Parts: sequence; C-alpha cells; structure tokens
Amino acid sequence: MGIYHRIVARQVRNAFTQISAGNWEAMVAGMAPSFTYRFYGDHALGGERRTHEALRRWWERCFRLLPGTRFEVQDVLVTGWPWDTRVATAVTVHVNVVDGSTYENVVHQFLRIKWGKITEVRTLEDTAVLQRTLDRLAAAGYAEAHAEPIVG
Repeated sequence: MGIYHRIVARQVRNAFTQISAGNWEAMVAGMAPSFTYRFYGDHALGGERRTHEALRRWWERCFRLLPGTRFEVQDVLVTGWPWDTRVATAVTVHVNVVDGSTYENVVHQFLRIKWGKITEVRTLEDTAVLQRTLDRLAAAGYAEAHAEPIVG
C-alpha cells in the first residue's frame, strides 16, 4: 500500500498547486457524481455543497473575495484502500485580499476517496480569523463577504 498512498498524497499536493494557480476546476472535476463538500462556519464561505454547479459557484466566490489564494501544504496523511481512501491535510493559506490586506490561516481538510473520485470533503480553518477578514471586506463595500452561504 505504500506506493498507492504516495501516489494519492502526490495527487492531493498537485491539486493544491493547481488551485493556487487558479485552476480550481480540476478539483471540481475530481469529485464523484455524488459527494459532500462541507466548509465549516456560519459565513459566506461556509455551508455544504452536493452538486458540481454549487461547488463551482463556491470556488468563484472564494476567488472573487480572496483572489490569488495560495496554498502551502504542510502534511498529507493517507490511509485505506482504493475503494475507501481517507486523506487528512494540514495546509497554510496565504492571500492578498481584494481590500489590500493580507490573510493567512491554517486549513485542515479531511477527504474520502473511492476509486479515484472524491466523495467527501470536510474543511475546517480558524473561523474567527476568516470571519474578521470577511467583516473587513463587507465594511469596505464587498457585500458578497456577508452573503448567504452557497449550498446545493
């Protein structure tokens, strides 16, 4: 299983590299036909998505509010078999926010993968740090920073 786990870890790292380059569509394409993508917190980026279209709208919002988001992967832990793989990541996110400020946070993400397709993503980052950034954006006129979560 060592080789399989190394391949999955490399693919996960590559996915973060792709998203950092602005290609979040590759991540959407990696989702299974039936999936759950949960970002914890009661804010504009929070909520649960279960369709590719809702996930695309969510990524579009992320990059409107936090353009140039760059992910620095700290850890990728992989366990399981191809039919039930679990992945845990620790990632630092760096952003030059649209209001001119900077944003940095630590993200922990847990994934479940079945036969190469992601069936579940649970994302948790320091929501207090994120909320302060969203509040600052809303105060600067970026109303979407206080929009209802994208669900669906």
